[in-house]
Amino acid sequence: RGYGQRGGNGPQRGYGGGQQRGGYGQQPQRGYGQQRGYEPRGEFGQRGEGGFRSRSDEISPDEQTVDYDGVLELHPKGYGFLRDAKKSYGSQESDPFVSSSLIEKCGLREGVRILGKVGTGARGQGPRLKAVENIDGMTIEEYANVKKFDDLTAITPNSRIKMEIGPKPITMRVMDLLTPVGRGQRALIVAPPRTGKTMLLQEIAESVSRNHPDMHLIVLLIDERPEEVTEMRRHVRGEVVASSLDSETESHIRISQLIMERAKRLAEEGKNVFILLDSITRTARAFNKWTNTGRTATGGLDVRALDIPKKMFGSARQFEEGGSLTIVATALIETGSRADDAIFQEFKGTGNMELVLSRDLADRRIWPAIDITKSGTRHEEKLYDPLQFDSIVMLRRSLISLSPVEAMEMLSRTLDRFPTNTEFLEKVKSVL
Repeated sequence: RGYGQRGGNGPQRGYGGGQQRGGYGQQPQRGYGQQRGYEPRGEFGQRGEGGFRSRSDEISPDEQTVDYDGVLELHPKGYGFLRDAKKSYGSQESDPFVSSSLIEKCGLREGVRILGKVGTGARGQGPRLKAVENIDGMTIEEYANVKKFDDLTAITPNSRIKMEIGPKPITMRVMDLLTPVGRGQRALIVAPPRTGKTMLLQEIAESVSRNHPDMHLIVLLIDERPEEVTEMRRHVRGEVVASSLDSETESHIRISQLIMERAKRLAEEGKNVFILLDSITRTARAFNKWTNTGRTATGGLDVRALDIPKKMFGSARQFEEGGSLTIVATALIETGSRADDAIFQEFKGTGNMELVLSRDLADRRIWPAIDITKSGTRHEEKLYDPLQFDSIVMLRRSLISLSPVEAMEMLSRTLDRFPTNTEFLEKVKSVL
C-alpha cells in the first residue's frame, strides 16, 4: 500500500489509486503482505497474481459460478480482492481475486461495491471474479460516466444536518445552536478522557440515522476497546466498521484507508456520506508506528506519519455537482502522551468545525460538557436562515461573557423550558 517499499517490481499505487501511498519507501524489510495482515501467495494457485496468470477471466462451459457481492480493495501491482462488508472488510483466504485486466477493462476504482459472478476455482486455486454484473448498482457503461472524486468541485457546506430529534438529548440541540454540522463538514471533536465522547458519538449517529435516512452513515472505530465496538454495533443503525485494539497495526491502516476510499466512491456517485471516525488520534498513531523515515518531529512523531491521515480527513467536502462526504473525527487530548498532543496540534485548524469537550464541566457533572468559548463552525451563517442566525449571534454574545461552566448551566436550564430550538430562538431576546 505504499507504507514501505515492496520487494516486487510492479508499480506502487498510491492513496486514491495514484503512486505509492504516502511515498515513504523507507521499509524494504516489510512486504505488502505484512502490511495487509496476510501473505499474498504466489505460485501453485495461491493468492498472488502469479498463481492466477494461467487462468482466464472468461467463464468456461463446465465451470461453476456463484453470485458474490463485495467491495474492491486494490493491490499495488494492479490486481485486487473483494472484501465482505459483513466481516468489517477483513482479509480472508476466501475473498475472490480480481485480475488487473478485469479492473482495467471495467474501469474499476478502489472502494466500489461489485456484484458479479465468481468462479469457485480449480483444485488448489482460490475463487476468482469472472464477470461484473453491476458496480454500485450501475452498469459498467453507466459507471464509466461517473466523474472522479478529485475532478469534482468542492464548495463550502451550505446544507445543515439537523441533529435535534426532540426535547432530549440536550446535547444535540446545543450542537445545532453553537456547532452546526453541514453536509461536507470537516469536524473535529476535541476530547479529554471521561468527558462523554462515546455517548456524544452515539447520539450523533442516532440523530443522523433518524433525521437523514438518505445519508450513508459509517461509524469507523480504530484501535478502540472491543466492548465499545460491541456497544456501538448494538446502538447505531448505520454501518459500524472496526479494527479494535486487539488487531494488528496493519489492520488499522488497511481498514481506515479502504473505508475512506469506499466513502469517496459513494460521494462521487452523488450520494451523501457521513463518517464518524473514532479516533483520528489513534489512526495517526498507527501510521506513525508504520512509518520510518528516520526523521523525528515534535512529540516523537515521524515527519511523514501524518501525511495520509491528513489526506483522509481532508477528503470531507460538499460537491457543487451533488453528493458530499462529511467527516466528524475525534481528537484525544490530555492523555499524558506528547505524541497525542502533537497529533492534535497538527490537525487543529484543518477542519471547519471544532467541538471542544471540557474536563472541568464533566467533573462537575454538567452535561453536555461542551466548552462554548472554544467551539464553533466556520461560515455558520450559510447553515441558517437570516432570522435564525441573528438570534444565534445574540445567544453566543450573551454566553461568551460568562465562564464555560456558567454558560452551559444557563443554556441547559433555558433549553429545558422549550420543547424545540425553533421556539427557543423565537423567544431568545426575552429569555437572555
